[in-house]
Amino acid sequence: MARAPTPPAGAARRAAWATLAGCAGFYGFAHALGDRTVGLYAIFGVLPLVLFSQIPGPARHRTRVLLAMVPVGWVMVTSGTLLAVRGWAAAAGMFVVGFLVAFAATTGPGPAGLSVACQLFYILPCFPPYAPGTLGSRLAGLTAGILLTALVDRLLDLLGLREPPPTPYRERLGRATAAVADSCAAAARGGEDVRPAADRALQEARPSRIPPAERPTSPSARDRALNHTRACVRHVHDQLDRFCRAPGGPAGADDPATALLERTATALRPVATGLTSGAPPPDGDDGDDGDALRRAVAAFDAVRADELPGAPPERLRRDAVVRSAAEGARLAGQAARIALGVRSTTAGAGRDGPFWYAAVPAPELWWHRMRVHLTLRSVHLQNALRVATAMAGARLLVGVLGLSHGFWVLLATLSLMRTSAADTRTALRPAVTGTTAGALLAALALRVVGDVPLFYAAALPVVLLVGFTAAPLLGPAWGQATFTVVIVLMFAQLSTPQWQLSAVRLVDVLVGGAIGALASLLAWPRGAGGELRCAVADFLAAGAAGCRGVTDLLCGRPAPADPLRPVRVAMLLAEASYCQYQGERLLRRTTDPPWELAMLTGYHMLRGAELMLLRYGAALGTTPLSPGAAAELTFLADRVADDALRAAEALRDPDPPHPAPGIPDPETHPAATSGLLRGAALHAGHVDAARVLLTVDAEAWLTGVAEDVARIATPVVTRSG
Repeated sequence: MARAPTPPAGAARRAAWATLAGCAGFYGFAHALGDRTVGLYAIFGVLPLVLFSQIPGPARHRTRVLLAMVPVGWVMVTSGTLLAVRGWAAAAGMFVVGFLVAFAATTGPGPAGLSVACQLFYILPCFPPYAPGTLGSRLAGLTAGILLTALVDRLLDLLGLREPPPTPYRERLGRATAAVADSCAAAARGGEDVRPAADRALQEARPSRIPPAERPTSPSARDRALNHTRACVRHVHDQLDRFCRAPGGPAGADDPATALLERTATALRPVATGLTSGAPPPDGDDGDDGDALRRAVAAFDAVRADELPGAPPERLRRDAVVRSAAEGARLAGQAARIALGVRSTTAGAGRDGPFWYAAVPAPELWWHRMRVHLTLRSVHLQNALRVATAMAGARLLVGVLGLSHGFWVLLATLSLMRTSAADTRTALRPAVTGTTAGALLAALALRVVGDVPLFYAAALPVVLLVGFTAAPLLGPAWGQATFTVVIVLMFAQLSTPQWQLSAVRLVDVLVGGAIGALASLLAWPRGAGGELRCAVADFLAAGAAGCRGVTDLLCGRPAPADPLRPVRVAMLLAEASYCQYQGERLLRRTTDPPWELAMLTGYHMLRGAELMLLRYGAALGTTPLSPGAAAELTFLADRVADDALRAAEALRDPDPPHPAPGIPDPETHPAATSGLLRGAALHAGHVDAARVLLTVDAEAWLTGVAEDVARIATPVVTRSG
């Protein structure tokens, strides 16, 4: 419900935008043509879109979005007008509208940024007087206001008053990819360790660090692929960390692992360039059949197969880690090409593959995302129910109390309510302070000036322009004061001005704020903080089941056709909770479990399993593992899954012991000396090389997950708000 802070330059443009478009419609219809209804709806077609909405992107995109809001606004105004016949009908409609509009946030920042405007388009006409005969004038005014909003937006761009464009997410991701490529090259050459720089770049590319309007959180194939690219690049970075920590590093320039790391770095560079420039990486490094990285991996596998007999376990695991990094880079190239518009010839685009979304129609992707969040475990559903209940309750209360300006009550409820009780309480203080100051100033003006409409007409554009230009610098209280004065100045021109109007505005804000605070207190008061424990724990639990399922497939046993589907669903819910949690207000001193480590562990379970299925999926059932190898691999998978489940249960507990019971330290974990590798080296000369490499690669994936799980069981960290 809260807008992201606007930079001062952007605030000045936004204030000019609201002033020119809003005053043109209001004065043109209410004064020049004498139609107050059209004039009122014209300015209310402007202010919600300019002051309470976020429409990122270039001018053409903003224009398309604004024009698309015309039919949406018609539906909202028509519904509000017809349902105003009864208070209970208006409240029921408010619940439906509030829920649907708020729940649309599941589909990304676009609908979320317009949610307040959509709800205000319903709120304004849903109050008495019940006047369906004025519906034509209301729709005409709203249409004129939205068209003026689009026109003035383009005019300001032509005059050079452009809002500074944000850095596209793909550019941040491109810089992170380039940093990881440098890290790979440095590790291969034995040069200076630049992994910390790569880690910082990857941190900057996390969606929770990006302004909400710019996050790649929509269900589109583009945004899914951007997130997939980030996950694959992160996988490369983390495998590189394992490689640098492990004993038995490359012997020199002739070491095949060194050559493959160099090839991995080379393959990542065009991915980074493509993400930065917006052009897809060239075909030679995108993961197609003829690409150089694929050939390098195949050659590396041949060398591994030749050197299997008698190879030390440390070397086997190290080579498997390097190979996993190379495969991650190859998948990053494929994902980047999808993100940049290339959909054809994508390996893994089948229904059970990692790029399943590349071949799915957009409506199906949107429905899939909404269906995932149709659970009380979703913060999006929780927010939608909270908003809908609060708004419907506010509309009923307005009717019961007979408040003359009920619109202001619902506006206050909508604009002040946050996703947690603490955040709502924090927003309420400056709102009351600012509204009180604005009400006193407006009352003084009404008392001194009296019934002089020309004064109020002259003052309105000045207050709009100056007030909302200064609001980002002076804080939310200033914005509330400005909006209070603007509302009073508007209604002073539509009816006989009375100084009591300011007091009514103050009372309505107090009532609306109290309703929003009560709703936040009663419905999920801890916001995402309360849900995050369950969501991340569910992600780990689903990952544990996925590890077992994929291991069963690798061992030739029956398993679900897509054992990773529940992991992807749990990942979406956990990511939504984590992003919201990062945007909520933290207490002055709080203690957090290692959320990021837990999320990374889940990602490693999922991405490592995807790589295993891509690498060996076609051969499953044709080259079954020996009973002994299958039993050992199953034992390791069960051990890792059990540890992940214990870590998940520890995360569910607000005060868990540390380390979590039953999870060994990563340095002493039994996986560190897995018998699988010793057995693989011992029997390599008597067993098909493909089956041995499958065992080695699966062991490297599972032991990596075991190390990640063990790191979750560390003391909580202290954060300051």
